[in-house]
Amino acid sequence: MKARNLAGQCVVLTGATSGIGRATAVQFARAGVDLVLAARRQNVLDEVAAQCQALGAQVLVVPTDVTDERAVRALASAAVARFGGIDVWVNNVGVGAVGSFVQTPLKSHHRVIEANLLGHINGAHAVLPHFIARKSGVLINMISVGAWAAAPYASAYSASKFGLRGFSEALRGELHEWRDIHVCDVYPAFMDTPGVSHAANYTGRKLRPAPPLYDPRLAAAAVVSLAREPRSSVSVGGAATAMRLAHWVSPALSAWLGAQAVERGLSSADSAPRSDGNLFAPSVGAGIDGGYRHKVARTAVPTTAVAVAAGLVIGLLAHRLARRT
Repeated sequence: MKARNLAGQCVVLTGATSGIGRATAVQFARAGVDLVLAARRQNVLDEVAAQCQALGAQVLVVPTDVTDERAVRALASAAVARFGGIDVWVNNVGVGAVGSFVQTPLKSHHRVIEANLLGHINGAHAVLPHFIARKSGVLINMISVGAWAAAPYASAYSASKFGLRGFSEALRGELHEWRDIHVCDVYPAFMDTPGVSHAANYTGRKLRPAPPLYDPRLAAAAVVSLAREPRSSVSVGGAATAMRLAHWVSPALSAWLGAQAVERGLSSADSAPRSDGNLFAPSVGAGIDGGYRHKVARTAVPTTAVAVAAGLVIGLLAHRLARRT
């Protein structure tokens, strides 16, 4: 497929105020698109808009909670009214709740599903009729390697991400007759964003991500690349590929390694109060980077490194055994 010229295209981006979302807004602005930025915080949206306008983009800000289907439909209508149509829609909102399943409040499990899964469904339901009427459009779902590798102690997060993968696959099947309508998935590994500090935390321990951590701008670049040249999916970061391989070989071992990594990390972490994070109210931080890449304790390195290495070794062994049989 010939790469699309994004200049003058209308791009709607949810979750635009921090992390991958903010990095994606900046990269789209550099590509010359017309941006519609959505998130819950008006003041931070205005800040991101100013940054994008300084790069030459036209920007519309629409404060939106993606769990509210009427608000998401209003977002789509505002984009069409301002720019005449929507060419690309990026579902980027993602939240998490960390803690054992039974100690995490049920309302928090529900909220994670509402934001991560139903929020994406709301976005797709709002924009796909528009794409079908125009016979073209690109829907990009920010999912996570968590759609392939389970995340023990974040069970609702896993449920939402596994669900999103199935949702995207189902949509691609339904939309096969429209060759110019694309549903694309992004599967990043662990990105160094403020996401961990924003997450709900019911562990009683301070959360810290385990390496390897990647620059969120890599995920943003993947989103912009999909807008230019749509394809079904893309993984971001070598660890994402390794974890997908490990899950393919042995889902049970993959989940066990994940649980071991979390338990080991929490056992050495400082105490912290229980918190709902940004599940029910917007978070405070709004940067692209989490600042963890140069702060992660050296003791955390073996946990993820071992899991990734194990995935690669198991995959290679399985491949060799398959060739012999």
